[in-house]
Amino acid sequence: MVGTDTGNGEGFGYVTPENLGLFTDLYELTMLQGYHAADHDPRATFSLFFRRLPADRGYLLAAGLEQAMAYVEDLSFGDRAIDYLRNRGFDEDFLARLAEFEFTGTVRALPEGTPVFPDEPLLEVTAPIFQAQLFETVLLNQVGFQTLVASKAARMREAVERHGDDQSLVDFGARRSHGTDAGMKAARAAAIGGFDGTSLVAAGEEFSLPVYGTMAHSWIQSFEDEREAFEAFLDRFHEDTILLVDTYDTVEGAKLAMDVAENYDAEVGVRLDSGDLAPLSKDVAEIVGDRPIFVSSSMDEHKIADFLRDGGVATGFGPGTALTTSRDAPSLDLVYKLTEIERDGEMRPSMKLSSGKVTYPGAKSVRRVGEDGYERDILGLRGEDGPGEEQLVPIFEDGERVSDPPELGAIADRAGERRRKLPDECRALRSPATYPVEISDDLRELADDVQAELEAR
Repeated sequence: MVGTDTGNGEGFGYVTPENLGLFTDLYELTMLQGYHAADHDPRATFSLFFRRLPADRGYLLAAGLEQAMAYVEDLSFGDRAIDYLRNRGFDEDFLARLAEFEFTGTVRALPEGTPVFPDEPLLEVTAPIFQAQLFETVLLNQVGFQTLVASKAARMREAVERHGDDQSLVDFGARRSHGTDAGMKAARAAAIGGFDGTSLVAAGEEFSLPVYGTMAHSWIQSFEDEREAFEAFLDRFHEDTILLVDTYDTVEGAKLAMDVAENYDAEVGVRLDSGDLAPLSKDVAEIVGDRPIFVSSSMDEHKIADFLRDGGVATGFGPGTALTTSRDAPSLDLVYKLTEIERDGEMRPSMKLSSGKVTYPGAKSVRRVGEDGYERDILGLRGEDGPGEEQLVPIFEDGERVSDPPELGAIADRAGERRRKLPDECRALRSPATYPVEISDDLRELADDVQAELEAR
C-alpha cells in the first residue's frame, strides 16, 4: 500500500480542479503505477452496470452521466495532486506520466432519463487500461447516487400520476442530504425524475431550476402571535405567498391566515407540515377553498399515494429526506467490470467467474423492443443485429466529445416519456413485475465459451 497519512490539513472537503485527479481509490493509482512499471497498457473495455434492482423497484432511471463525463473531460493531475502523490512515495516517472494524462478513448452510454435494468450497461469505456481503470471510483460515485435519487423522484411522480391531479413536487431535502455536493446533485436528479423545482438556491442557480420556499416555524414563533407573524410576512411578500399554518393549531391557523389574507391583494395559500395530513387537509380545504395547499412532513411515494387515496387535498408536495437519501434504497449494487482486453492486437472477451458475481463478456448492445410501449430488452454484443432500438449512444470517440449534453428540461421530458412506455405493472410502487431482459444467443454462446476456456486453464 502506498501512503497512509492525511491530506494538507485544510480540511474543507472540496473537490477542485487542483485535486480532481485524486478523487479515486488508492488501489486505482497503485494499479496504474504497476501498469506503467510493467509497460502493460492494452486497450480494455469496462462496463458500468448493476446486478440487481433495489427492493420494490421495477426499473431505475439512468442519471449522473453529465457530471461523470465532465470528470472524464476535465481530469488532470496538477501540481497539488502530483506533490501529494510524490510525498506518498509514488515513482517520479509515473508521476510525470500522470502529469500528462489525457483521455483518448471511447465512451458509449445510456442517455440520462433512460430506464435501465440489471446487467445492462449504463455506460462502457474503451481505452488503454491506464486510462480506463482510473475512472472506476468517480463513475460509481456520480452515476450511482443520481440514478438512485432520479428513480426515487420518478416513483413519487408515479404516485401523483396514478392517484392525484398533477400536483407539483418540490425537492425539500438539501438539509438532510449527505453533504453539499449530494444536495446539489440530488436536486438535479430529482428534476430528471419529474420534480418541478427545489428549495435549494444554489441548485436553482447552477441548474436553472425553479426555486420555491415558504417560511419556518421559527418565523411564527419569533412574533408575539400568529396574526402578527402572518401580517409581517404578507407586508413584504404579498404575491403568491404560502403561509405555514400548523405551528400551534392547524385549523385555527388556516382560519387566521385567510382572515389576514383578506386585507391583501394576493394569492395566499397554506402549508401543512405535521399531523394526520389527509383529514387535516380536508378540514383546511373547507377553509381556504381553491387556494393552494402545500404538504410536506416526511413525504415519500407511499405517503403521497396513501394521502391521495384517502381523499387528501393538496396542490403540491415537498418531499425531503426520503428523496435526497433514497431512504428505502440508499445504495446501489453498481460495479465497473472489465469485459474485454487487447491481446496480440485484438480485443478478446473477458469475464469474472466469482460465485454470485459472474459477468457477461464483451462490449455490449442494449436494444429496446416496442414503440408506443416497451415490450422487452435484448442484451447482446456490440454490433450484433436484431430487433429493437439501440439504447447505448456514443459520448466520446478517440477522446473527443461527440454529443452535446441536452438541457436538464429535455432530459426530464425524455425520462417521463420513456418511463411511461414501460408496462404499468413494472412501474408499480410495491412488488412490481419484472421487465423482461433477454440475453441474445450470441452473448450467451460467447459467455459459455469464455467460461469453458477459463475453467480449462
